[in-house]
Amino acid sequence: MGLWHEAHLVFNVWGVEGDRCYLGRSAKPTTGAGGTKIGNDGGAECRVGGEGVKREVSRQREGDASRVTDVGSTKIDDGGSTKYGVEGEDVEREPCYFISQKRRICNVEFRAYSHLDSLVSTFITAIAYCSSVSSCRAIHARVIKFVNYREGFIGDQLVSSYMKLACEEDAEKLFDEISNKDLISWNSLISGFSRRGQVNKCLNAFSRMRFEMGMQPNEVTIISIISACTDTRALDGGRYIHGIVLKLGMLCEVKVANALINLYGKCGCLGSACRLFEAMPLQNLVSWNSMIAIHTQNGFTKEGMRLFNSMRRAEIKPDQATMVTVLQACEDLGVGKLAETIHGLILRCGLFANIVIVTALLSLYAKLGRLFASHKVFGEIINPDRVAWTAMLAGYAMHGHGREAIEFFEFMVKVGLVPDHVTFTHLLSACGHSGLVNEGKNYFNVMSEIYGVAPRLDHYSCMVDLLGRSGHLNDAYEMIKQMPMEPNSGVWGALLGACRVYGNTELGTEVAERLFALEPLDSRNYIMLSNIYSAAGMWKEASKVRALMKERGLIRTTGCSFIEHGNEIHRFVVGDQSHPESEKIYKKLEEVIGKIRAANFVPKTEYVLHDVDEELKEDMINKHSEKLAIAFGLLVVNAGMPLIITKNLRICGDCHGMAKLVSLIENRTIIIRDMKRFHHFANGLCSCGDYW
Repeated sequence: MGLWHEAHLVFNVWGVEGDRCYLGRSAKPTTGAGGTKIGNDGGAECRVGGEGVKREVSRQREGDASRVTDVGSTKIDDGGSTKYGVEGEDVEREPCYFISQKRRICNVEFRAYSHLDSLVSTFITAIAYCSSVSSCRAIHARVIKFVNYREGFIGDQLVSSYMKLACEEDAEKLFDEISNKDLISWNSLISGFSRRGQVNKCLNAFSRMRFEMGMQPNEVTIISIISACTDTRALDGGRYIHGIVLKLGMLCEVKVANALINLYGKCGCLGSACRLFEAMPLQNLVSWNSMIAIHTQNGFTKEGMRLFNSMRRAEIKPDQATMVTVLQACEDLGVGKLAETIHGLILRCGLFANIVIVTALLSLYAKLGRLFASHKVFGEIINPDRVAWTAMLAGYAMHGHGREAIEFFEFMVKVGLVPDHVTFTHLLSACGHSGLVNEGKNYFNVMSEIYGVAPRLDHYSCMVDLLGRSGHLNDAYEMIKQMPMEPNSGVWGALLGACRVYGNTELGTEVAERLFALEPLDSRNYIMLSNIYSAAGMWKEASKVRALMKERGLIRTTGCSFIEHGNEIHRFVVGDQSHPESEKIYKKLEEVIGKIRAANFVPKTEYVLHDVDEELKEDMINKHSEKLAIAFGLLVVNAGMPLIITKNLRICGDCHGMAKLVSLIENRTIIIRDMKRFHHFANGLCSCGDYW
């Protein structure tokens, strides 16, 4: 049955008096345009049920439609004010403002409108707050009965509402029924398709509008289509629209140019984005934000920061979007002094009260190894929300402070904040990094039992990691088999890492095969299995895995370490001789190795996973990138300041042991962040408790 016919059936069943839908308070109402009954004072009364077209038909047949109980009702008295009756409460509101306490906008009673505009206004507001298809259909039915689709563009509003509710078929049917469609009508349809990511439908509607109806697009039309192309990375469609924009002379519109810049940037065409930006007669804040963001997101972080400095020289004041992007750039660069500079700029610009910016700032400090600064920022937030609390909890987790993370979580709950699935992900991660097995199991259970948070893949991944790190490989495997959803690569990867730590070649082989099936082009899984075989002396099997990598064209990621000094990042790889201070670095390294050997440190050559003799293994392991970075740091970082080093791979056991002894002998604090977590070395100990 068609949409119009379905709605029409409702009103045929309800009738006029039975559902209290009439206009006017006259004893003898007359019939106005469209079949509407109009009284002497032009008033109107109608009740909109929220159960949907079909359910209302059923209820009418049972004869109880006139006794539908509304959550709230609206009454407009002769004085023009609006009174709300919501469960016995009367609240004064402006006319036509009728959002009930529970926001059930469709269960509303409208009475005594002085003219048709009031009814139209009410319908428009009701459509705007519509949250279900059934409610939208009920309002649609009333619209058909009492007003014309063109009144107040109600038809266009309904089309948009159906689209928002993912009911494209109803939207398209309604659109086809609207007569005398104008540009607003077409924009409603196209923007609806755009929000749904339907690029082809956007372009088809655009073509119909231009070639069948002879209409030219406006800024809204163009931006809607460009947004759809951006979201789906439809570069060809975007280029087609760019051509239309040039032909129509719309490139001077700043919003259109900004949308195209964003499109090209998200699709990786930075050259096209830059040419558009430079050709703009006047760039606004959005233009600059787009350019900074697309360069940062495409890995050109330094260029993004250069653009940010140019923006400041142009005296454009940054906003939330600017600062969040710049803070992300600081994380990518890993320069702590730059983060401090941006922190100062945030204060000068009066943006410290912005909770989104401050949360990004405290998260940045934690990721740069400055947990104390992160905690200080959190303490200065006046009213931290759940996101800020969770960000601080994540900081404790990545630094391996499990006990502190638990205390912080309990305090968060005590102040009245309700944790969500992200909070529990970081809490379980903190337990895993600190070996708090029983605590982790407990929080995994109470997560759903007390807080109503259903376990997700991330939570299972944390639990498998927790059990695997503690040596309970069989329990971890059993948990995976009992998962209510299909395990992903994160879950299997956590178990494979545990097999690597505990040398379980049999289970490691099985898990690796599953990972090869899920992610055949991820070289990390092949390297992990190869290392498991190498550590067990299974050189033939390790060679086969490496041959398989070569056959599939996979390349091993080169291990490298980074350390900040002199406002730049210094990079080292194993056996690196490229640094300008290379001679001094190796001399310092030799000196340090001599000191730790005198303290009875024995190189752990088992971490050299190559089939070579011991002497060569020892020489290879002494030139690991972490050791070179430590030696450089000892040369250039002032005493009393920590050495903060970042490693792109997991730190090996020999470098971990060496860092502990160096922290003791040299009386220095060394902070190393590897791909898993932070290690804080001081006084011969590591914050991980040798558990990583």
